[in-house]
Amino acid sequence: MNMFQSVVSKILFSLVALVSSLALASCGSLMPKEAPGPVYDVRSAVVVSGPKVPPAVLAGVGDRVNKAINATVRKEVYPRVVLTIRVVSVAKEQGYDKSQSSAKITVDAASVDDGTVIAVSQFEVLSRSNLSDASDEILAENISARIRSIFTLSPGSE
Repeated sequence: MNMFQSVVSKILFSLVALVSSLALASCGSLMPKEAPGPVYDVRSAVVVSGPKVPPAVLAGVGDRVNKAINATVRKEVYPRVVLTIRVVSVAKEQGYDKSQSSAKITVDAASVDDGTVIAVSQFEVLSRSNLSDASDEILAENISARIRSIFTLSPGSE
């Protein structure tokens, strides 16, 4: 194969790759969008846990979620709920370099009107920190961010 044919084949290959990439990218816009979950008017939150959960995690989650609740303004009427956030367990110093933490969380949304639980969310959060002093705060922020996402809350101001 001479040099001219080599250049032409590289250009054709690049064009095929470009066209394929554009075709795949356009498929994402054709995919059906996931329906948004129910939205609630969250009025308050309380954080509870077992005995071996660091107090900084509990306080950090409570402060951040309540700031987000206060910063969230709903323009439409949604079911009013209060959140009970249970930090089921926290594991620290995980991974080969002992820089990972994880937490198992359960959140119940109970109706303000009659107290019935109308939504339950369970999830696990992983975080990483090279500073052991900051690991509880980083874990608390990751938990809070997940709760803000689930319940469509504003980030709140610091």
